[in-house]
Amino acid sequence: MRILHWFRKDLRLDDNTALAAAAHDAAGDVVPFYTSDPAWFAAPDMAATRVRFVLESLAELDARIASHGSRLALAHGDPAVTVLAAARAARADAVYWNDEYEPSSRDRDARVETALLSAGLTVRRFHDRLIVPPGAVQSGSGTPYTVYTPFRKACEGLPIPTPHATVTRFAAHDLPTPKLATLAQLGLAEPESAAWPAGASNAHRRLERFLAQGLVRYASGRDFPSEAAVSQLSADLRFGTIGIRRVAHAALAAAAADDALVDTTVKFVQELRWRDFFAHVLFHFPHVATGAFRPEYDALRWRGGEAEFEAWTQGRTGYPIVDAGMRELRATGLMHNRVRMIVASFLTKDLLVDWRRGERWFMQQLVDGDPASNNGGWQWAAGTGTDAAPYFRIFNPVTQGMRFDGAGTYVTRWCPELAGLPAEHVHHPWEAPPLVLAAAGVTLGETYPFPIVDHAERRQQALDMYAEVKGTAGKPLTESPDERAAKAVKLRRGRKPSA
Repeated sequence: MRILHWFRKDLRLDDNTALAAAAHDAAGDVVPFYTSDPAWFAAPDMAATRVRFVLESLAELDARIASHGSRLALAHGDPAVTVLAAARAARADAVYWNDEYEPSSRDRDARVETALLSAGLTVRRFHDRLIVPPGAVQSGSGTPYTVYTPFRKACEGLPIPTPHATVTRFAAHDLPTPKLATLAQLGLAEPESAAWPAGASNAHRRLERFLAQGLVRYASGRDFPSEAAVSQLSADLRFGTIGIRRVAHAALAAAAADDALVDTTVKFVQELRWRDFFAHVLFHFPHVATGAFRPEYDALRWRGGEAEFEAWTQGRTGYPIVDAGMRELRATGLMHNRVRMIVASFLTKDLLVDWRRGERWFMQQLVDGDPASNNGGWQWAAGTGTDAAPYFRIFNPVTQGMRFDGAGTYVTRWCPELAGLPAEHVHHPWEAPPLVLAAAGVTLGETYPFPIVDHAERRQQALDMYAEVKGTAGKPLTESPDERAAKAVKLRRGRKPSA
């Protein structure tokens, strides 16, 4: 039996479910194949940073396959055509692949499967990208979970599958193995951000570094953007340069060897399950790809203007933690997760800009941009998602900066014009005394902008906007924990709280 393995978001030989099954069923007679889809490159939310990551990962994958006596066959075009043509040219009896769960991917895969079955080929599809595949857990009423915590608890009752062994046997073939296209040949401009090290070897190095240095601090430090406490594996999990089972089991093994790592490892695996949760939501409720999870929120009257949106994208809002995050995004194609929540809350609740504009901007910039996780994160921040009553969750950007970047280390890295300010002023420079600003070389409105909006005013406008939809206009609204914390901070500083 000869099998064509169609690589997709699984650009690795290690812990690859479909590839491992193909190697077993075909006794090594496996033809490795990848097709690039013009529709993917032409998508309006495509980021050149992601394409570059994929191209570099494919180059490494091809080199690894070559070391085992074969080559990665390549094609470019509609997968419903190219996969069938490759299977025929390879004289394959079957095509194996790992499933993807986005609506467009499911539609594509259905077309490919129909074409293959019509041609008399066998198709086998596998779950690989998630710890728990869609449909594996359900609520007590037999419906998909729509709240994270019960979802997580249900998933924790299932074993994490064991990682698959590395595949090292491939078939020789005469399918095309052309040189990979460049960004320019694909019609994409070189991105502003620096290249993120791609490929399976870099993914494993990041995992090893995290296990040795970051895992011990993960639970306590993951929300602090200046601390090296996170795995930095998001792009690798997005494109499958490392397997999710390999990551989870490596962390669990580290905890088994060191009791001091048990609690922090539990938290790490719980956070990995957020990725599963958002993928399940998108799978079961595909309407979230274009609209609010709760359709009533599609009626929100977003009031934000173009100038404010542009200031946000450029990191020129006058709120340092927001500006630092947006500048980090442009420079690296990544952003710390806590900061992602802050800038998303700011765009939707302070600037009153439709969350979908922010979601698309992120996808146009992020090297790890994942439709499910990005959508889920933005809807969580905007208050339109799966949370029971989140609309009043409004992050105070000053309080958030002080809490998670107290020394200003992160802010001053990305906003160096503020580096001369004392830490107690770096998150709200407009309140610093003139002499302090002068000593730091900061001229508001010139070297660094004044705040483009007043947080307290916009907070109330946001609450009113949501109240219109919720039918709660004129009714008292419950404060979030963050808002209560903001008031406590201002009271300690001797000022009347305004937000």
